[in-house]
Amino acid sequence: MGKNLTVRLDDELAADTEALAQAEGQSINETVKQSLREAIERRRRDPEFTARVKEIIEENRELLERLAK
Repeated sequence: MGKNLTVRLDDELAADTEALAQAEGQSINETVKQSLREAIERRRRDPEFTARVKEIIEENRELLERLAK
């Protein structure tokens, strides 16, 4: 079972999303999910992004370990 999310889009982005879904022959829901999957995959391949994530993990490691005691 998936998780339901509410996303607020401005009118232009909502219209573009609807047009894209229609052009692709799929639902708006499927179009949004596909777009998010693609955005996440692009970021996972981005060395600068992954370096920032690793920095955040390291910065928070001590705090998280303290909470886990």
